[in-house]
Amino acid sequence: MRDCFRSSVVCLLAVACLLVPVALIAADSNATTTADPTNAATSAAPTNSGASVGTAAVISQTLVDLLVKKGILTTAEANSLRTMSGSAGMQQLLLLLKAKGVVNDSEAAELKSAADADTLHSLVDTESGPTQYAILTTPGAGQAAAPKEAPGPVVIPAYAPVRVLSIDPPVKDALAPALKLGAVRLLPYGFIKATGVYDSLDPTGDDFPRPGFTAADTGPNSNPEFHLKARSTRFGSKFEWPDISKNVTVTGQIEADFEGNFSAADNRNVSSIRSSMLSLRLAYGRIDWTVAPDTDIFFEAGQDWTLFGSGAMMNLLETTFYGAYWGNIYERSPQFRLGFTQKLGGSLNWKLSPEFAIMMPSEGNLPASAVIDCSGTTESCTLVNGLASQIGYGERQGADSGKPELESRVVLQFQADKAPGVVPAQILWSGFYNTRQATVLASGIPAAYKAAFPVGADATSHGYGNQIALSLPTRWVTFVTSAYMGADLRFFFGGETLSNYNQTGGLTGLADGLSVDRSSTVFFGTNAAGQPVVAPQRAVRGYGGFAQLGLPISRWFNADPKGRNAGWQATVQYGIDAANANDFRYAKDIGAAGGGPIKDTLKGVTIWYKMNPWVQFAFEESKYEGFALPASSGEHAGSCTTKVAGLPSCTSTDWRSEFGPIFTF
Repeated sequence: MRDCFRSSVVCLLAVACLLVPVALIAADSNATTTADPTNAATSAAPTNSGASVGTAAVISQTLVDLLVKKGILTTAEANSLRTMSGSAGMQQLLLLLKAKGVVNDSEAAELKSAADADTLHSLVDTESGPTQYAILTTPGAGQAAAPKEAPGPVVIPAYAPVRVLSIDPPVKDALAPALKLGAVRLLPYGFIKATGVYDSLDPTGDDFPRPGFTAADTGPNSNPEFHLKARSTRFGSKFEWPDISKNVTVTGQIEADFEGNFSAADNRNVSSIRSSMLSLRLAYGRIDWTVAPDTDIFFEAGQDWTLFGSGAMMNLLETTFYGAYWGNIYERSPQFRLGFTQKLGGSLNWKLSPEFAIMMPSEGNLPASAVIDCSGTTESCTLVNGLASQIGYGERQGADSGKPELESRVVLQFQADKAPGVVPAQILWSGFYNTRQATVLASGIPAAYKAAFPVGADATSHGYGNQIALSLPTRWVTFVTSAYMGADLRFFFGGETLSNYNQTGGLTGLADGLSVDRSSTVFFGTNAAGQPVVAPQRAVRGYGGFAQLGLPISRWFNADPKGRNAGWQATVQYGIDAANANDFRYAKDIGAAGGGPIKDTLKGVTIWYKMNPWVQFAFEESKYEGFALPASSGEHAGSCTTKVAGLPSCTSTDWRSEFGPIFTF
């Protein structure tokens, strides 16, 4: 019974901690007749300490009267509290309750910190960090702030790492809606992003960095390019639906951007460069059930970030490819997800969150070609553009397996640094397992093997992956690192874009046929026993990861949290992605000839400046390098046959400079 009452008191105190600053701000806004239009956040800060008398005092007295009635406070203690202003009275009340054993040390510290932090306002957005445009990458963007673990007095926050999958459950009725559809709350959000980009090497002409040697050559020089782009612009909305149970919270999110294909239409044939397609990013609903004060179970359905890879990522200004095939593994995919968050307590506020999901089994294998008048083998087919074929056929090889992709993630969260403005640390593991299937129709079986496979044939392979990651924010520097390894990592932007290969060793009389979706070539042959067989398909193994340091520059120099210099941060990053050498030779079908890319690395520095909570500028200088595998025999043994500027080279180097503003809403 005492524990039950103690929980009630803590809840009442939490409400009071939130209502006291609201009363202060309301009173101050009534007393203020002018505002500085150049610094709206600063002008909204309280300037009249006398405003704490009145509504705030009434709130404190109501709470004090209840505690006297319950026998927690004596009349003398209550009279002493009634003579104090709202914030001072609240602090004294917490000391009394702590001494009486009604609240413990951590509860008292959390309630006191909440009262201190919420009474003050800063130019700096304490949720996303002064220069972290959290709305670009995190699910909490445009949403009411998630409950803080132990917020302290307003300071310039430490660097906050990118976390697209928060383990903290949403708080019921916490979404502050901009509009409503009946009883459903909506909070639109988004950003406008415009950047100028210079690449010293860009053989494909894209406005994002591709892996090295994806083009045969760059031409007579390294083919430098300049781009201006606004298609990274993004918008979305948070949702919250009502429910009759106080322990059930129903939320959701929809998000889209303009990073899709350029238009192919008569009225866009000249101006297609400015007509990029709107593309779905996120679309999901989530149900949370608080089964106990420290336990939350949730179910989610829709398209969201994958559990594998997406839990720890580099924060980059370049978001079109976002470090894909350079050490940043991630995806967004349709899924059913189930998990729970368990508060373990302790001095570091430990939390554990295991999750499991079934995903759309996706491969991302682009058809090498679409086919017209094909009699069954690649040699007799007329070939046209492969991308159009992929759009027409959609994703088949994962779905054709008839099995969902399985993914899981376990996160252990704790408050490593208890200084104010520092988010919790995390250690995580994530993994996946899937099956892909390439189907060859009877009409596509090579003539020599039609009798052995009269109704067609299937070839399968299995993909898997493991990732471990550490996110360690401190007041001085934030360290984030991720390492992964697995097979068939193409869909997650790992393993050098490679998916699978045919293991034809030991087979004679080889002949090939195209899969029904035209994205795989399946080989047929005769084994040592003289039996006609389908050559096994094997997933290409790969590995990689990244390390990034986040540097809260303004905090280092004790800048004024309400001033223009509060928004300086920097990141330094290194990323790597590579394929297994033996698998690479098979997948590229190059034997001993060599080729690339077998490995890509990223080295970069990004400077972030947030001039206010809505406008940010960033500059990123990066070195993207691709590495080829030298030939192991023949006339080119020891050297590379890949080319840059028309000359053989084992390395391609792109110095990339990007700069621009981000306007959030």
